[in-house]
Amino acid sequence: MKASGYEVELSRNRFTNQEAFVSHANAALTPRARLRLALLVVEQGWTYGAAAKLFMVAPRTAKKWADRFRAEGAAGMADRSSRPHTSPTKTRPETVRQIVGLRWRHRLGPVQIAGQLGMAASTVHAVLARCRINRLSHIDRATGEPLRRYEHAYAGSLLHVDVTKFANIPDGGGHKFLSKQQSKRNARTTARRTGERGKSYRPRIGTAFVHTVIDDHSRLAYAEICTDEKADTAIGVLRRAVAWFAARGVTAERVLSDNGSAYRSYAWRAAGADLHIIAKRTRPYRPQTNGKIERFHRTLADGWAYARLYGSTEERDAAITGWLHFYNHHRAHSAIGGQPPVTRLTNLPGHHS
Repeated sequence: MKASGYEVELSRNRFTNQEAFVSHANAALTPRARLRLALLVVEQGWTYGAAAKLFMVAPRTAKKWADRFRAEGAAGMADRSSRPHTSPTKTRPETVRQIVGLRWRHRLGPVQIAGQLGMAASTVHAVLARCRINRLSHIDRATGEPLRRYEHAYAGSLLHVDVTKFANIPDGGGHKFLSKQQSKRNARTTARRTGERGKSYRPRIGTAFVHTVIDDHSRLAYAEICTDEKADTAIGVLRRAVAWFAARGVTAERVLSDNGSAYRSYAWRAAGADLHIIAKRTRPYRPQTNGKIERFHRTLADGWAYARLYGSTEERDAAITGWLHFYNHHRAHSAIGGQPPVTRLTNLPGHHS
């Protein structure tokens, strides 16, 4: 059948984009099929029933598209929003603000908010879902504000540094996997071997200070286990971390830390200048700014420090190298599309051969 002027115009002007042929999920006809149906009725005199049978739709559907074609032409074949022109029962804006305010400030659920405002809990839930704060995981737990995520555009633009602490493990294992009684016996045995005693002659096992460095863009991680968190130790870790990143083609430009004494020192600032790195600190009482490394510490604890029973501190310390390799090269990271951090380094050897 020879195409009419309407169909030629439609194919040239309105449906050149492939997306125009994709209708909503429940549509019986595509925009082009609607046009062909309407042309059969309007221009060729087919009855509604005959055209509907050909396209396997109801006669009233054929009438709808024919009437719309008569009124609007080819433009009337496109999808329309099913949203009503008016919504008399829609929640008022001032009520929405009250609901959102209670959610942000007090992190109340729909039932509690509904009780305070004297409305249905289902209405409150609908408002929260529409504002995308229906889950508490979508809200910053400390401040009640929506999460604001950021990411630097390339590797090396910003390094996060911090220190996390883990208690050393007595010979034979600690309380994370053993009973308290057995853990205490192990601690006493270790103290007899090392001679380390604290107040009231109690066994002193000690603490491991794990200095960590994370690249903001790639999430590539570097860590060292040290005996303290002093400025000289932190500076040494930073120098070795910068060299480690440089060996992987990453040039550090900035470093972000919290307001610990080591990072407030003049020596830390001088070390940054010596390495040509801008030293930055988070706002006081605002650990969310350094949230990437705080989250890494939780992953480090679950995946390495408390992953299994270690017979000694030395055994646990020896395992961190293998775990870091797994984290950087094999562990899928949800924040970067389910890929390991190393995949975000585009300048590794062999990538541009």
